[in-house]
Amino acid sequence: MFYDLSQRGSTPKYLYLYQLIRHDILTGRLSSGTHLPSKRTLSKELGIGIITVANAYDLLQSEGYIVSMERKGFFVQNISTLQKPNINYSQPSINLDEQDSSADFEPEYFVDTKANRISLDLFPKNTWNQLMRKTLSQGNEQLYRTVPYNGLFSLRLAIANYLQSSVGIYCNPSQIVIGAGTEYLFNRLALMLGRTCVFGFEDPGNKNLINTCTRFGCECRSIPVDYGGLIVDSLEKSEVDVMHVSPDNHFPTGIRMSASRRNELINWAYRGYKRFIIEDGYDSEFLYNVHNSPTLYTMDTAGKVIYINTFSKTMVPALRISYMVLPASLMKLYKDAMGFYSCTVSSFEQYTLAQFISQGHLNSHINRLKRHYAGIRKKLVSAIGASPLNKISSIYEFDAGTHLLLTVHTELDDEAIRSAGVQKGLSLQLYSDYCSSEFTKRTGVLVINYATINPEKIVPFIARLCDVFPECRRDSQDNFDAAR
Repeated sequence: MFYDLSQRGSTPKYLYLYQLIRHDILTGRLSSGTHLPSKRTLSKELGIGIITVANAYDLLQSEGYIVSMERKGFFVQNISTLQKPNINYSQPSINLDEQDSSADFEPEYFVDTKANRISLDLFPKNTWNQLMRKTLSQGNEQLYRTVPYNGLFSLRLAIANYLQSSVGIYCNPSQIVIGAGTEYLFNRLALMLGRTCVFGFEDPGNKNLINTCTRFGCECRSIPVDYGGLIVDSLEKSEVDVMHVSPDNHFPTGIRMSASRRNELINWAYRGYKRFIIEDGYDSEFLYNVHNSPTLYTMDTAGKVIYINTFSKTMVPALRISYMVLPASLMKLYKDAMGFYSCTVSSFEQYTLAQFISQGHLNSHINRLKRHYAGIRKKLVSAIGASPLNKISSIYEFDAGTHLLLTVHTELDDEAIRSAGVQKGLSLQLYSDYCSSEFTKRTGVLVINYATINPEKIVPFIARLCDVFPECRRDSQDNFDAAR
C-alpha cells in the first residue's frame, strides 16, 4: 500500500490517509477480506508516524470499513451495502525519492539584505548550549509543569532588571508578559483591547503587524512619519485608538522621534480614555555615538503606554521570545481576559534565557554586536563611496539600528531593481515594500540591512550592486573611453 500524502494541502495527514484507504475500499481496489499492513509496517512504508496510521485505522474501524482481529491484524470489511461515492480521480503513484517540499528553505543569496536577518556567527552558541545543558541537568520539577500565562518569574525578573539598567524602565516583574514573538503578543493585545479599537501604524512601517491586526478583524490606519518621527497632527485627525510606534529607531527610515513629538504623542493618548500607545523597542539596543532618549513608557504618568520588545535581533530569530510591559492599570484586565491561556514559550528556553541575562551574557553580546555592526557600516559606506554608485546615489544613515537607506537615481523601477538583484545573487529590499500609501512611497530607495554581511563580501557586494544599475555601467564605460 503506497500513498502519496504530498497532495493533502492543509488536510491533517491521518485524515488524508483515511480518505485514501476509504476510497480504495469503496472503489474495490481493496476487496473484502484484504489483510491490511500493520500500523508499524505502513508507517515505515509511507515515512510517517505510527500515531498517524493508528488514527486513520481507528477512524476506518469506527465507520465499519475495517475490522481488527486479535493477533491477526486489520482486515477490510464487507461493504457491499454501502453506497460507492462518485469519485473520478485516480491515485497517483508515489515517488519515494522525492523530497518533502515542506522541508525546503529559502534560496541562498550571495548577500541577503532582508531586515530580519542577523549574523549567526556572532551568537555565543557555546555559552547558550552550556546554560541549556545546565538547566536540563538540574532536574528542576518546574521545567515540566505548565508555564504561567505570563511566563516564568525568573525570566520576568531578569527582564525587569535588564530594562532598569539599559533603558531606565522601572517595572514590577508582575507587569511583564512573555510570548512567542511580537505578532503573538500583538494578537493578545488586540484581543484584550477589543476588535472595536482602531489601530494605527507608522507609514512606512511594519506590515506584518498590520496583517496580523487585519486578519484578527481589527480596523487599521496608516499614519505618516517625517524627519521628526510620527506626524501627530495626522494621528489626531484619524480615528485611531491604539497607536503602534518605534520612537527610538523607526524602521525603515532609522529616524528617532524628537522630544517634542514624544510629548505630543503622550498628550494625544491622555485625551481619550480608549487611547493607548504601543512602544516597540525593536532594534533600539544598537545605538552609536548617541545616548538613549527617555522611553515613552518612562514619560507616561497615566498608564497609557505598553512597552514591547523581542530578543530576535539581539540573539537569534529562532529564539521566538518576546515580552511586553503592561501598565498596572491594564495588567488586571489582561489577567482576567487572557489568564486562561498558557504561555507559548517552553520553560527550558525561559530558564536558560533568564540565566543568560542575569549572568551578564546578554549585555556582553550586545556590546560585541554594536562594535561589529559599527565596523561593517563604516566599511559599507566607504565601499559605496569608492564605487560608481557614489555618483548616482545618496546614503541616509542614522546613529541606530543595523541598516541604512541608499537612494539611487536610476531609470529602473523597484521591481526591475529587485529582479536584476536576484540575477546577481542579491536579495534586495526596497523602501516601497514598507509603504502603505502612495503618499509615503518613494522609488529607487534600497533598505540595506548590513547585519548579515560578511566583511569580506562588502566590496564584491557593492560591485554586484553596481551591475544592477545601467547608470553605473555607463559611467564605467565613459571612464574607460576617457582613459583611452
